[in-house]
Amino acid sequence: MQLRVGAAMWTHKAWPGRGLPSPLPAGTELAAYARVVTAVEGNTTFYATPSEQTVQRWASQVGEDFRFLFKLPRTITHDRRLRNASEDLDAFLRVMAPCKAVMGPLLVQLPASFGPEDVGVLEGFLEAAPSDFDWAVEVRHLGFFAGEAERHLNDMLFSLGVERVVLDSRAVFAGPCVTAAEQDAFANKPRVPARAVALGNSAIVRFIGQTDPDANPEFWQPWVDTVERWLLDGRSPYVFIHTPDNAGALVLTHRFYAEVRSRLPELKALTPLAEPTEQSLFDS
Repeated sequence: MQLRVGAAMWTHKAWPGRGLPSPLPAGTELAAYARVVTAVEGNTTFYATPSEQTVQRWASQVGEDFRFLFKLPRTITHDRRLRNASEDLDAFLRVMAPCKAVMGPLLVQLPASFGPEDVGVLEGFLEAAPSDFDWAVEVRHLGFFAGEAERHLNDMLFSLGVERVVLDSRAVFAGPCVTAAEQDAFANKPRVPARAVALGNSAIVRFIGQTDPDANPEFWQPWVDTVERWLLDGRSPYVFIHTPDNAGALVLTHRFYAEVRSRLPELKALTPLAEPTEQSLFDS
Protein backbone atom coordinates (compact mmCIF):
# COMPACT_ATOMS: atom_id res chain seq x y z
CA MET A 1 0.00 0.00 0.00
CA GLN A 2 1.65 3.22 -1.14
CA LEU A 3 0.51 6.80 -1.55
CA ARG A 4 3.04 9.21 -3.03
CA VAL A 5 2.63 12.94 -2.46
CA GLY A 6 4.48 16.02 -3.58
CA ALA A 7 4.38 19.48 -5.08
CA ALA A 8 4.73 21.09 -8.47
CA MET A 9 8.45 21.77 -8.03
CA TRP A 10 11.29 20.75 -5.74
CA THR A 11 12.62 24.20 -4.95
CA HIS A 12 10.87 27.31 -3.66
CA LYS A 13 12.34 30.32 -1.92
CA ALA A 14 9.73 30.07 0.86
CA TRP A 15 10.48 26.46 1.83
CA PRO A 16 13.77 26.80 3.73
CA GLY A 17 12.56 27.36 7.27
CA ARG A 18 9.06 26.32 6.24
CA GLY A 19 9.42 22.58 5.90
CA LEU A 20 13.01 22.36 4.70
CA PRO A 21 16.18 23.17 6.67
CA SER A 22 17.36 26.77 6.76
CA PRO A 23 19.82 27.77 5.52
CA LEU A 24 19.66 25.43 2.54
CA PRO A 25 22.87 25.45 0.47
CA ALA A 26 22.46 25.91 -3.27
CA GLY A 27 22.38 22.60 -5.10
CA THR A 28 20.90 20.65 -2.18
CA GLU A 29 17.27 21.63 -2.71
CA LEU A 30 16.19 18.43 -4.48
CA ALA A 31 17.85 16.15 -1.92
CA ALA A 32 16.20 18.08 0.93
CA TYR A 33 12.81 17.97 -0.80
CA ALA A 34 13.08 14.25 -1.54
CA ARG A 35 13.71 13.45 2.12
CA VAL A 36 10.30 14.75 3.21
CA VAL A 37 7.99 13.88 0.30
CA THR A 38 7.91 11.05 -2.19
CA ALA A 39 7.18 12.53 -5.63
CA VAL A 40 7.39 15.70 -7.70
CA GLU A 41 5.87 17.05 -10.88
CA GLY A 42 8.74 17.57 -13.30
CA ASN A 43 7.54 20.84 -14.78
CA THR A 44 11.04 21.93 -15.73
CA THR A 45 11.16 19.48 -18.67
CA PHE A 46 8.06 21.07 -20.18
CA TYR A 47 10.02 24.25 -20.87
CA ALA A 48 13.43 22.82 -21.79
CA THR A 49 15.13 19.46 -22.05
CA PRO A 50 17.97 19.27 -19.52
CA SER A 51 21.43 17.89 -20.21
CA GLU A 52 22.10 14.24 -19.49
CA GLN A 53 24.56 15.33 -16.79
CA THR A 54 21.79 17.29 -15.07
CA VAL A 55 19.48 14.29 -15.20
CA GLN A 56 22.20 12.10 -13.71
CA ARG A 57 22.61 14.60 -10.89
CA TRP A 58 18.84 14.57 -10.23
CA ALA A 59 18.81 10.78 -10.06
CA SER A 60 21.71 10.74 -7.61
CA GLN A 61 19.90 13.03 -5.14
CA VAL A 62 16.80 10.94 -4.49
CA GLY A 63 16.10 7.58 -2.90
CA GLU A 64 14.93 4.51 -4.78
CA ASP A 65 11.34 4.99 -3.58
CA PHE A 66 11.06 8.58 -4.86
CA ARG A 67 9.33 9.29 -8.18
CA PHE A 68 9.67 12.05 -10.77
CA LEU A 69 6.63 12.63 -12.98
CA PHE A 70 8.25 14.52 -15.83
CA LYS A 71 6.19 16.44 -18.37
CA LEU A 72 6.96 15.97 -22.03
CA PRO A 73 8.50 19.06 -23.65
CA ARG A 74 6.04 21.62 -24.96
CA THR A 75 7.66 21.26 -28.39
CA ILE A 76 6.02 17.82 -28.51
CA THR A 77 2.67 18.52 -26.86
CA HIS A 78 1.96 22.13 -27.81
CA ASP A 79 4.07 23.01 -30.85
CA ARG A 80 3.87 19.72 -32.73
CA ARG A 81 0.61 18.74 -31.01
CA LEU A 82 1.90 15.13 -30.95
CA ARG A 83 2.26 15.08 -34.74
CA ASN A 84 5.54 13.97 -36.34
CA ALA A 85 7.10 13.99 -32.89
CA SER A 86 8.79 10.58 -32.77
CA GLU A 87 12.33 11.92 -33.22
CA ASP A 88 11.82 14.60 -30.56
CA LEU A 89 10.35 12.03 -28.18
CA ASP A 90 13.19 9.56 -28.73
CA ALA A 91 15.75 12.30 -28.11
CA PHE A 92 13.98 13.36 -24.91
CA LEU A 93 13.75 9.83 -23.57
CA ARG A 94 17.45 9.21 -24.25
CA VAL A 95 18.38 12.26 -22.20
CA MET A 96 16.04 11.25 -19.36
CA ALA A 97 17.32 7.66 -19.20
CA PRO A 98 19.45 8.16 -16.06
CA CYS A 99 16.25 8.84 -14.10
CA LYS A 100 14.32 5.87 -15.46
CA ALA A 101 14.56 3.82 -12.26
CA VAL A 102 12.96 6.64 -10.26
CA MET A 103 10.51 7.79 -12.92
CA GLY A 104 6.75 7.57 -12.50
CA PRO A 105 4.39 8.02 -15.45
CA LEU A 106 5.50 10.50 -18.08
CA LEU A 107 2.96 13.31 -18.29
CA VAL A 108 1.45 14.23 -21.65
CA GLN A 109 -0.13 17.58 -20.76
CA LEU A 110 -2.20 18.77 -23.72
CA PRO A 111 -3.27 22.32 -24.53
CA ALA A 112 -6.89 23.38 -24.16
CA SER A 113 -7.12 23.63 -27.95
CA PHE A 114 -6.43 19.88 -28.32
CA GLY A 115 -9.97 18.56 -28.51
CA PRO A 116 -11.99 15.44 -29.27
CA GLU A 117 -11.34 15.85 -32.99
CA ASP A 118 -7.65 15.22 -32.21
CA VAL A 119 -8.18 12.04 -30.17
CA GLY A 120 -6.98 9.87 -33.05
CA VAL A 121 -3.66 11.71 -33.00
CA LEU A 122 -3.37 11.10 -29.27
CA GLU A 123 -4.17 7.42 -29.72
CA GLY A 124 -1.58 7.05 -32.46
CA PHE A 125 1.04 8.81 -30.37
CA LEU A 126 0.41 6.59 -27.35
CA GLU A 127 0.35 3.40 -29.44
CA ALA A 128 3.78 4.29 -30.83
CA ALA A 129 5.23 5.46 -27.49
CA PRO A 130 7.79 3.11 -25.91
CA SER A 131 5.99 0.57 -23.74
CA ASP A 132 8.81 0.36 -21.21
CA PHE A 133 7.70 3.74 -19.83
CA ASP A 134 4.45 4.45 -18.02
CA TRP A 135 2.25 7.23 -19.43
CA ALA A 136 -0.43 9.61 -18.22
CA VAL A 137 -2.47 12.17 -20.16
CA GLU A 138 -3.95 15.46 -18.95
CA VAL A 139 -6.63 16.95 -21.19
CA ARG A 140 -7.99 20.47 -20.84
CA HIS A 141 -10.51 20.81 -23.68
CA LEU A 142 -14.01 20.86 -22.18
CA GLY A 143 -15.19 18.48 -24.89
CA PHE A 144 -13.34 15.69 -23.10
CA PHE A 145 -15.44 16.16 -19.97
CA ALA A 146 -18.85 15.10 -21.22
CA GLY A 147 -20.73 12.47 -23.16
CA GLU A 148 -19.36 10.19 -25.83
CA ALA A 149 -16.07 12.08 -26.24
CA GLU A 150 -15.21 11.49 -22.59
CA ARG A 151 -16.23 7.83 -22.71
CA HIS A 152 -14.17 7.29 -25.85
CA LEU A 153 -11.13 9.00 -24.32
CA ASN A 154 -11.32 6.96 -21.11
CA ASP A 155 -11.88 3.69 -22.98
CA MET A 156 -8.94 4.40 -25.26
CA LEU A 157 -6.59 5.29 -22.41
CA PHE A 158 -7.71 2.24 -20.40
CA SER A 159 -7.12 -0.08 -23.35
CA LEU A 160 -3.56 1.25 -23.72
CA GLY A 161 -2.77 1.16 -19.99
CA VAL A 162 -2.49 4.96 -19.78
CA GLU A 163 -3.67 7.02 -16.80
CA ARG A 164 -5.83 10.12 -17.10
CA VAL A 165 -4.50 12.90 -14.87
CA VAL A 166 -7.15 14.39 -12.60
CA LEU A 167 -7.02 18.16 -12.17
CA ASP A 168 -9.09 19.73 -9.40
CA SER A 169 -8.97 23.53 -9.44
CA ARG A 170 -12.31 24.12 -7.71
CA ALA A 171 -10.74 25.38 -4.48
CA VAL A 172 -8.64 28.08 -6.11
CA PHE A 173 -11.59 29.45 -8.09
CA ALA A 174 -13.77 29.44 -4.96
CA GLY A 175 -11.19 31.47 -3.06
CA PRO A 176 -9.99 35.06 -3.02
CA CYS A 177 -8.48 36.78 -6.03
CA VAL A 178 -6.43 39.46 -4.28
CA THR A 179 -2.71 38.69 -4.43
CA ALA A 180 -0.73 38.71 -7.67
CA ALA A 181 -0.38 34.92 -7.44
CA GLU A 182 -4.13 34.47 -6.96
CA GLN A 183 -4.87 36.75 -9.89
CA ASP A 184 -2.44 34.78 -12.04
CA ALA A 185 -4.10 31.53 -10.96
CA PHE A 186 -7.54 32.86 -11.86
CA ALA A 187 -6.26 33.94 -15.25
CA ASN A 188 -4.22 30.87 -16.16
CA LYS A 189 -5.20 27.74 -14.24
CA PRO A 190 -7.50 25.36 -16.11
CA ARG A 191 -11.13 25.50 -15.05
CA VAL A 192 -12.40 22.03 -15.87
CA PRO A 193 -14.63 19.51 -14.08
CA ALA A 194 -12.83 17.27 -11.59
CA ARG A 195 -13.11 13.59 -12.45
CA ALA A 196 -12.22 10.89 -9.91
CA VAL A 197 -10.82 8.65 -12.63
CA ALA A 198 -8.40 5.79 -11.97
CA LEU A 199 -7.78 3.84 -15.16
CA GLY A 200 -4.80 1.85 -13.91
CA ASN A 201 -2.63 1.35 -10.86
CA SER A 202 -1.18 4.87 -10.66
CA ALA A 203 -4.04 7.35 -10.40
CA ILE A 204 -2.76 10.94 -10.40
CA VAL A 205 -4.50 13.91 -8.75
CA ARG A 206 -3.33 17.51 -9.11
CA PHE A 207 -5.13 19.55 -6.45
CA ILE A 208 -4.91 23.35 -6.75
CA GLY A 209 -5.90 24.96 -3.48
CA GLN A 210 -6.11 28.36 -1.87
CA THR A 211 -3.42 30.56 -0.33
CA ASP A 212 -4.91 30.15 3.15
CA PRO A 213 -3.79 26.67 4.22
CA ASP A 214 -6.75 26.18 6.52
CA ALA A 215 -9.19 26.67 3.63
CA ASN A 216 -8.02 23.60 1.74
CA PRO A 217 -9.05 20.55 3.82
CA GLU A 218 -12.71 21.27 3.14
CA PHE A 219 -12.05 21.02 -0.58
CA TRP A 220 -9.72 18.05 -0.52
CA GLN A 221 -11.89 15.95 1.80
CA PRO A 222 -13.52 14.10 -1.12
CA TRP A 223 -10.02 13.19 -2.31
CA VAL A 224 -9.17 11.75 1.10
CA ASP A 225 -12.20 9.48 0.66
CA THR A 226 -11.27 8.60 -2.93
CA VAL A 227 -7.60 7.99 -2.23
CA GLU A 228 -8.50 5.74 0.69
CA ARG A 229 -10.73 3.72 -1.63
CA TRP A 230 -8.03 3.51 -4.31
CA LEU A 231 -5.47 2.30 -1.78
CA LEU A 232 -7.85 -0.36 -0.45
CA ASP A 233 -8.41 -1.43 -4.06
CA GLY A 234 -4.67 -2.04 -4.38
CA ARG A 235 -3.78 1.06 -6.37
CA SER A 236 -0.73 3.28 -5.71
CA PRO A 237 -1.92 6.84 -6.36
CA TYR A 238 -0.07 10.13 -6.58
CA VAL A 239 -1.42 13.38 -5.13
CA PHE A 240 0.20 16.73 -5.87
CA ILE A 241 -0.77 19.80 -3.89
CA HIS A 242 -0.56 23.29 -5.41
CA THR A 243 -1.52 26.73 -4.14
CA PRO A 244 -1.43 30.01 -6.08
CA ASP A 245 2.07 30.89 -4.84
CA ASN A 246 3.02 27.35 -3.68
CA ALA A 247 4.66 28.81 -0.56
CA GLY A 248 2.65 26.52 1.71
CA ALA A 249 2.39 23.56 -0.67
CA LEU A 250 5.04 21.45 1.03
CA VAL A 251 3.37 21.71 4.43
CA LEU A 252 0.00 20.95 2.85
CA THR A 253 1.29 17.73 1.27
CA HIS A 254 2.10 16.45 4.76
CA ARG A 255 -1.26 17.59 6.05
CA PHE A 256 -3.12 15.75 3.28
CA TYR A 257 -1.02 12.61 3.74
CA ALA A 258 -1.65 12.66 7.49
CA GLU A 259 -5.41 12.74 6.89
CA VAL A 260 -5.23 9.66 4.69
CA ARG A 261 -2.84 7.90 7.09
CA SER A 262 -5.19 8.55 10.01
CA ARG A 263 -7.58 6.18 8.23
CA LEU A 264 -4.93 3.76 6.96
CA PRO A 265 -2.20 3.66 9.61
CA GLU A 266 -0.41 0.93 7.69
CA LEU A 267 0.81 3.64 5.31
CA LYS A 268 4.47 4.39 5.86
CA ALA A 269 5.04 7.64 7.75
CA LEU A 270 6.70 10.52 5.92
CA THR A 271 9.93 11.95 7.25
CA PRO A 272 8.88 14.95 9.35
CA LEU A 273 9.30 18.44 7.97
CA ALA A 274 11.94 20.70 9.46
CA GLU A 275 10.73 22.86 12.32
CA PRO A 276 9.78 26.42 11.27
CA THR A 277 12.44 29.04 11.79
CA GLU A 278 11.64 32.22 13.68
CA GLN A 279 11.49 34.19 10.43
CA SER A 280 9.12 31.71 8.78
CA LEU A 281 6.62 32.12 11.61
CA PHE A 282 5.92 35.60 10.31
CA ASP A 283 5.64 34.64 6.63
CA SER A 284 2.24 34.79 4.98
